Amino acid sequence: MDAAALDHRTSTHQDCVPPHLVDRLLDLGHADLVRAQALAEDGDWFCARAWARRLAGRGRTDDALAVVARYTATGWFTAAAEAARLLDAAGRGEEAVGLLLPFAADGEGSALRELAPLLARHGRAEEAYALLVPHIADWYLAEPLADVALVLGRGDEVAELLAARIAPGRPCGRCGGPDCAGRGPEPFNAVNLIASIRDRQGRTEEALAVLHAHGPALVNNRDPLAELLVKHGRIDELRAYAADGEHPSAVHRLAEHLEEQGDVAGAVELYRPHAEQDSGHARTLLAELLARHGRGGEAIELMRAHDTHDDHRLIVLCGLFAAEGRAEEGLAHLDALKSRRGEEEYELFRLRGPLLAACGRLDEAVVQIRAHPEGANWYAVEDLAHLLAGSGRPEEAAALLEPDRLRHRQALAPLLLDLGRPQEAVTLLRTPLPEVPPPAPRGYSDRPPF
Repeated sequence: MDAAALDHRTSTHQDCVPPHLVDRLLDLGHADLVRAQALAEDGDWFCARAWARRLAGRGRTDDALAVVARYTATGWFTAAAEAARLLDAAGRGEEAVGLLLPFAADGEGSALRELAPLLARHGRAEEAYALLVPHIADWYLAEPLADVALVLGRGDEVAELLAARIAPGRPCGRCGGPDCAGRGPEPFNAVNLIASIRDRQGRTEEALAVLHAHGPALVNNRDPLAELLVKHGRIDELRAYAADGEHPSAVHRLAEHLEEQGDVAGAVELYRPHAEQDSGHARTLLAELLARHGRGGEAIELMRAHDTHDDHRLIVLCGLFAAEGRAEEGLAHLDALKSRRGEEEYELFRLRGPLLAACGRLDEAVVQIRAHPEGANWYAVEDLAHLLAGSGRPEEAAALLEPDRLRHRQALAPLLLDLGRPQEAVTLLRTPLPEVPPPAPRGYSDRPPF
């Protein structure tokens, strides 16, 4: 067991039991199997983490730490961070700090982000501040820096440091030039963090002013200005902000708020003009809103009225057809689309299987998928297996994947669990894939492929 191998397995979910399947094993009563993998010589990290957390939840902190100790001994930070959390939860914060300090000594981002709030919780916020402030240009560390600064009452200092990084005429943080075309604030979330600091200081007007003046940075398609307006109940201002059509994420947040308040009609009317222009995926969002409230027929007509080849929209539309008991119409829609285009890529063809199954024509779907020119490819085989399993035929689905079980192990293992074969599922997931030699280097050529 070594840190590099552990890191590769957990980041790729290869040669290990993924977290969601560990949870399923525990839910199905296979705790002994999880424990065995946690303690195996070539241990499984996700099993070890789950087993340690279970022990800690029963007050057996030392036993939990013993489970992760072998992993921590490799020098792997992920295991050390988990051990520190176990210690902290057990009231042993100083031990947790001592465990993380060596990892943070060289300025590694993940270690600093883990250590800083731990220090702050245990009366050592000044140390945390000193560790983080040199990294203010790093968005990942600027976030905990703002938190620590507020604990210390030094929010103004950090807000000023961040303001300097968005000031006009600042040099590019990458090339140092004053006129770099790609220049942006560093950290990218500087404006958001200034606003967050001001809001948590009770200076909400200043927070809103900075967001309006500089424009918030969207994070996961969430608009911080819209979120702040909802937080403070300033819905009329949010309406004004969303009305210009330039901020689709604000429209979405306002519609969410209206729906949460029970004003579904208001949310629908809000989306309609944007759906006509399809701004910010408003058409799809409106269709999903209608379907959530028993108006699936309207959702279908909305999506069908605007012809599209977009894969995601077609997935939504076909799902609506199936949910509304109109799968035959969904098939006809795909037929018409195929006729107009003169072809049907596999990405569209794969939508037929669930519709055929919803019509009670599963066997026909099986025949069509097998006969498709791409039907023997791994992705088509897995699509067919998912279709069979979802239709109550998991034995057939598993048999379909068996001939090339290592390639299909991520799809086959959950089926084996469903079929009461947990040990087989775990063994399959933990079997290393054969090593594939890298392609031979090619000499220089001025003709494709280069």
